[in-house]
Amino acid sequence: MPERRVFVAGFDGYLGWPLSQHLLKRGHVVAGVDAFLRREQVAGLGACSAVPVASPQERKSALREHFQQTPDLRTGNMLDFPFLRAFLKDFQPDTVVHLAEIPSAAWSMIDQAHCSFTQHNNVIGTLNLLWAMHEVCPDAHLVKLGTMGEYGTPAMPIPEGFFEPEFRGRRDRLPFPRQAGSFYHWSKVHDSNNTMFAWILWGLRATYIMQGVVYGTEIEHQSDDPRLKTRLDFDQCFGTVVNRFCCQAVIGHPLTIYGQGGQKRGFLPLRDVMQCLTLVIDSPPNAGDYCVVNQFDACYTINEIALLVRQACSEEGLTVDIMEVENPRMESGRHEYQPDREQLLALGYQPAGSPLQEIRMMLADLLPQRERIEARAELLLPDIRWDGAHRRSGVLGREAAG
Repeated sequence: MPERRVFVAGFDGYLGWPLSQHLLKRGHVVAGVDAFLRREQVAGLGACSAVPVASPQERKSALREHFQQTPDLRTGNMLDFPFLRAFLKDFQPDTVVHLAEIPSAAWSMIDQAHCSFTQHNNVIGTLNLLWAMHEVCPDAHLVKLGTMGEYGTPAMPIPEGFFEPEFRGRRDRLPFPRQAGSFYHWSKVHDSNNTMFAWILWGLRATYIMQGVVYGTEIEHQSDDPRLKTRLDFDQCFGTVVNRFCCQAVIGHPLTIYGQGGQKRGFLPLRDVMQCLTLVIDSPPNAGDYCVVNQFDACYTINEIALLVRQACSEEGLTVDIMEVENPRMESGRHEYQPDREQLLALGYQPAGSPLQEIRMMLADLLPQRERIEARAELLLPDIRWDGAHRRSGVLGREAAG
């Protein structure tokens, strides 16, 4: 593939850091921005990454040592429009990958201040990026990370972005209705609408990715240098369910299922995220086109995920129980969930391995961090509730490993 100039907004994050390395390995020229909010927010919860995270300075030094170029990675905020516009004008990217948002439903539901900050950071940061691209790099391809959570859980199949309803004898192609379940997810809906409007208004070339739940600790050809490792959170705000389950498993804590565990979602390993984003970057839409991609490997209920983790633990010689706790969220405990992913398959996506293999690799990476996780075990039970209360979830039932 031809060399591309790729701007990564949010290069220090769970996805942005491995993506930057992945792109450098492929010979692309990389630049990026990060305000390091994730580090501050996790620390503010009294939490930490299960995998130790090197400082920004150490990470940049590692890139210089391992790759033949030194990417232009700057500390800055997407809310600072003059800074962002000047950086994009200077770099002149072919592709802009936007990962620089607060990615937590629970964090956005803590209180008014967290809700407001999430929406302001995400929505205004995206608007600033749209305007900056329009003004200084209008031909660049925007790859905007959204979430499958924007769709909610409708009682009908979920298309990729658009559908063709019929009403009173008329048909039209319209955006599929969004039914987000948190103030964070609604910020993503607003991003989706604003990005689509920028396409209508200015002919912005954009791919909007509706991503499933990501899990994993490694990418393909991962270096052993600890400075190049990505983070992996396990607290109630930033710890996605598989990552949280694996961290619980390595310290002998029961896997905590919220409610009945019938909630169904799309899941995708971290290494496959790199493949999917690369496919999108390498296959930009035509000038003036807007594409929506539902990005996931397979769909599972939370109960099914817990059983997969328990099976992987058994194969690694670990015994783990499963525990149902009060669901702090307002969501259906069981529901239909049939999302499409034709665009992703058409791009050439093929899973790198099975979920069971990925989970076993995660457990191997996390076992050396057992003491680090155990020191913060109190964070494994949620106390942020969607009704505004703050109370630890009580135990509803427990299933011992058989």
